[in-house]
Amino acid sequence: MCTAFTLRAGGALYFGRNMDLTCHFGESVVVTPAAFSFPASGGEPFTTRHAMIGMANVTDGCPLYAEAVSETGLCMAALNFPGNAVYLPPQRAAGRRAAPYELIPLVLGSCENLAQARALLERVELVAVPFRPRLPLAPLHFLLADSSGALVAEQTGEGMRLYPNPYGVLTNNPPFPFHAENVRQYLALSPGQPESILWDDPPLTPFSQGMGAMGLPGDFSSPSRFVKTLFCKRNSLCPGDELSCVSQVFHILDSVAMVRGSVRTAEGESDLTTYSCCVNATTGSYYYKTYDNSALTRVDLTKERRRAPGLTVFPLVTGQFVRAL
Repeated sequence: MCTAFTLRAGGALYFGRNMDLTCHFGESVVVTPAAFSFPASGGEPFTTRHAMIGMANVTDGCPLYAEAVSETGLCMAALNFPGNAVYLPPQRAAGRRAAPYELIPLVLGSCENLAQARALLERVELVAVPFRPRLPLAPLHFLLADSSGALVAEQTGEGMRLYPNPYGVLTNNPPFPFHAENVRQYLALSPGQPESILWDDPPLTPFSQGMGAMGLPGDFSSPSRFVKTLFCKRNSLCPGDELSCVSQVFHILDSVAMVRGSVRTAEGESDLTTYSCCVNATTGSYYYKTYDNSALTRVDLTKERRRAPGLTVFPLVTGQFVRAL
């Protein structure tokens, strides 16, 4: 489970994401510098040309990113895609091989923009190599974006498929073509008040604010989160300064966040929004909050960190901050 979206506001591109899991995955905010060498565990070795910042697990000196943005403003997030993601055995891959966990650093570290990312992904085949032998192979699909637009990458049994994403939103199953079609069910939604076409004598008027959005999904399913995120994004209004834009992204994420106990897995565990993040893709400022700490923490992609000799890791601030007056 997860939700990711883009928002253009205040002359910048913002990239927001909810991570919905039953537990943490050892994540920290991690800066990978330019000229960082990745080993050839899943595919071919590569060295990054561009630095990036995002949320990642670091094991044995190697980052596994959930989402990140590069210093050139290219964004990418990996979201759960169980039952649909299909990876090839390494020996069957004919194109550029990459393990799923390598794809974000490969794309962001190699490409300056969305057009270059698409050209690279057209040659990539994802292979069934887990991050570490003791960790399960994660079924994933990906949202990519920059100032020119957004793209979804899904490798299914039909191979790698790339879809232009005019909505700039991605959740989970079913595959993206379903979501692109499903939104057509909600054409009549409006942030304004509805007018009566049922009866006019006596005149009927709405008895509550917000009734123009009657029928807007409110459950936690993937299709519903897609539609609700799109509705909130489409009708978003904010003054345009940095903190107002960041606040707006987090409010949209909160509208589809999972409360502990509200979503139970087949194993009886609770899915919850373990963290939410917002990154200004123009400046590289990465903001986040966790389930138990609603105060925002910001980490900047500074020049020194972009050119550091190795990874820069910032452990999460998870304790709740309360300002007492």
